[in-house]
Amino acid sequence: MAVITTRENFVMHRIHSITGVMPVGYYMVQHLVLNANSIAGPEKFNGVIEFFESMPKHLLLVIEAGMIWIPLLFHAVYGLFIISRAKNNYFTTKYKWSENRMFFLQRISGLAVFAFLIYHVLTTTVAKYVSGNAETIKYAGMSERFHNPIILAAYVLGILAASYHLGYGLWNFCIRWGITVTEAAQQRIQKISGVVFVAITLIGWAALVGFFIHPNGGTQTPATASQEAGTAKI
Repeated sequence: MAVITTRENFVMHRIHSITGVMPVGYYMVQHLVLNANSIAGPEKFNGVIEFFESMPKHLLLVIEAGMIWIPLLFHAVYGLFIISRAKNNYFTTKYKWSENRMFFLQRISGLAVFAFLIYHVLTTTVAKYVSGNAETIKYAGMSERFHNPIILAAYVLGILAASYHLGYGLWNFCIRWGITVTEAAQQRIQKISGVVFVAITLIGWAALVGFFIHPNGGTQTPATASQEAGTAKI
């Protein structure tokens, strides 16, 4: 029984690790990069939304469920199980190693991301399906939401936590799957993970900035814009 339990945990930990990179990690990076179109303006940002909304509804649901929701749900639920069994020793004077610090922050960031994603999904994807239209996730709707300082702060911290979680997850993934065996290789991937963490954080924060650099928060209609342009020429 002990052997079976050990083998099961080993397999489940590996599945948990790889789902955090593919497809969950990949989707997160893609999601933030596409959202960074907010910098280019409402038209570019809404164009991304309209592309996905133009897909057949059943196909979009299959893609979202198979590539995002199910892997993410497994990763989150099993991650909570791992956290419940974790024994953090970073705060003891004897074990203040960088690996223990990363271990502790990985668990804390996982809890923060879990709470953040519940809010994010409920106010975007779920709200879209309940209302029957995508206006709530288009530029104007998101811009109005981010002008609430509490919500903006939640997204700033949520992106920070998610970026760290993925960055450290890459380091952990490479060790768990035997990609980095030597100490030198593990140190190299640790540095790469730090770069990934910073890069993804900046991309996510840039996407937020995009909702503050365009006039009227993207709520200006084409007709209004044309009228104002004509007035300016006169």
